[in-house]
Amino acid sequence: MEIRELQWFVALAESEHVTSAADRLNITQPTLSRALGRLEKRVGVPLFDRRQNRLHLNKYGEVFRAHAVRAISEIDRAEQRIAALIDPDSGAITLGFLHSYGTWLIPGLLAGYHRIAPATTFELRGSAADAVADGVRRGRLDLGITSPRPADEALHWTPLQDEPLVLLVPADHRLASRDRVQVAELASEAFLALQPEFGLRQVADRLCGAAGFTARIVMESTELSTLRSLVASGLGVAVVPATGDLSAHQRLTVSVPLADPGAFRTIGVIVPAGGPRAAVVARFHDYIRSTAQLPAGPQARSVTVTP
Repeated sequence: MEIRELQWFVALAESEHVTSAADRLNITQPTLSRALGRLEKRVGVPLFDRRQNRLHLNKYGEVFRAHAVRAISEIDRAEQRIAALIDPDSGAITLGFLHSYGTWLIPGLLAGYHRIAPATTFELRGSAADAVADGVRRGRLDLGITSPRPADEALHWTPLQDEPLVLLVPADHRLASRDRVQVAELASEAFLALQPEFGLRQVADRLCGAAGFTARIVMESTELSTLRSLVASGLGVAVVPATGDLSAHQRLTVSVPLADPGAFRTIGVIVPAGGPRAAVVARFHDYIRSTAQLPAGPQARSVTVTP
């Protein structure tokens, strides 16, 4: 059953005359009569009584008209709501991102964008890398900011900046006084790590693998703040981003730079492979790419987001 046929039925119910209703709808009389026949066949009863070349809405037609009017009204309201959501100036965007970006990257991006599009609203969803990618793939998220790059042809990835990684150790750790450390020196360490679905864990695992060992992970967490607290308690070491809020454990932990050339994670924005689905999302996507873009060249590493 098509929405236009419901609209035709309502118009016919108002006029109770095929010719005048067809003229009003700018369709032919046979087209309107066939549409009415399909509706009556679907509901199983005549909706009009035929009397002397006139139509008279019967009791079944009255019931159907009441529901048809409500259905048409609901569709109209849905279209209006969607139009408001996708408006490039005042629409709504569902943004997914890694939890750790919520303390520094996301606030800066949104503050900058608010200055040029103050009526745009956001629904923010922090999650693991795999969940962010899956949300964009399935349409639950309009776009996502994540790391590392998802291995998924259904998603389009734009790198934005490289975020350095450091080794976080307890203040009394043997490596706490070092200017920098090689990952290969950490083979015997007890590691604290995020769970495998998190992008940071995936990057850390690759770093250890490139150094020739598998990290001995003694505890896993779902939050970076918990990970830092565990290090502060002397339970192990962890590979963490150099950015973010480290103030809570400043006296109990030390961040030691990693000397390995791959000790960074590339932050990128993902959208469906065909591009953003709505103009409001496309506008924000363009803003993100224009304000935080990796410069060309193999030595490009850290780029600051400028709101």
